[in-house]
Amino acid sequence: MKEFTIGPNDSGQRLDRFLSKAVPLLPASLAQKYIRIKRIKINGARAERDSRLNTGDVIQLYINDEFFDTPRQENAYLKVASPKLNIVYEDENILLVDKRPGLAVHPHDGAEYGRTLIDHIQAYLYQKREWSPRGENAFAPALCNRIDRNTGGIVIAAKNAQSLRVLNQKIKDREMDKRYLAIVEGTPKPAKGSLKGYLFKDAKQNRVFVTDKPQPGAKTCQTNYQVLKSAGGLSLVECELITGRTHQIRAQFAHAGHPLLGDGKYGKLDKRFDRNYQALYSYKLTFRFTTDAECLSYLNGKSFQVNDVEFVHTYFGDISK
Repeated sequence: MKEFTIGPNDSGQRLDRFLSKAVPLLPASLAQKYIRIKRIKINGARAERDSRLNTGDVIQLYINDEFFDTPRQENAYLKVASPKLNIVYEDENILLVDKRPGLAVHPHDGAEYGRTLIDHIQAYLYQKREWSPRGENAFAPALCNRIDRNTGGIVIAAKNAQSLRVLNQKIKDREMDKRYLAIVEGTPKPAKGSLKGYLFKDAKQNRVFVTDKPQPGAKTCQTNYQVLKSAGGLSLVECELITGRTHQIRAQFAHAGHPLLGDGKYGKLDKRFDRNYQALYSYKLTFRFTTDAECLSYLNGKSFQVNDVEFVHTYFGDISK
């Protein structure tokens, strides 16, 4: 329990407005709930959110200690009162989440405080009491892979340190099969093939470039693909990442003359189509362990898939027919 004694400069304020400044990590909706269930009181008595404070009033807060910390990125999850997650799979070790396009997975220059995917995941586990920050010396639930803000699809989160270590190694050793759906301009030929090249990153421009020949600082990149359907000058393509470079699929298809629909960074926005971000989705994940996976061995051979991908229905309808 923590107490605040109201001084002259805070006198006359509403309780909820005082709390928003005195306890900035406490979401407004949660503050209202705590006032309603008497976990926040004035002078030991029940209060209302619009109660006016007077000099000398004592506010008692029966809330978790975490909310009194100084706001920083590590505790941004506390600002998430109602986590919004589309959970594909969950067990005691991992969480697979279908990330919507437009949501950043990690913070960018502090502008995403409390609004990233990892914030929602940590808030979800904190509120379920599966993770207690005060009881941990260093570990916090973490993402094992990341995808671009405007790309949707499956993201893996580890709930404990052992799972995080194992998954990071499995991703490094390419013991997972990740498949993407993309819509590209034109029709790639052959209908089933492999894009190979060399990719290097320009950090200042925040973009990558693909060449057919080795370049200083460039890394090999390979994407296998299969055209699933073509219509109206567009093709729906399934992609398999053999390497996992930054913006690999987007850059390789653009280099091949088939930029992704809506990708203004590596192609040109086509005014015929109402789309201003890339049609790319990490829709399928299969665990294919070839070495010991320790606590995660039970996942070997399991596959998880997102069936309802918005842009597939928009541009191609039901492709199962």
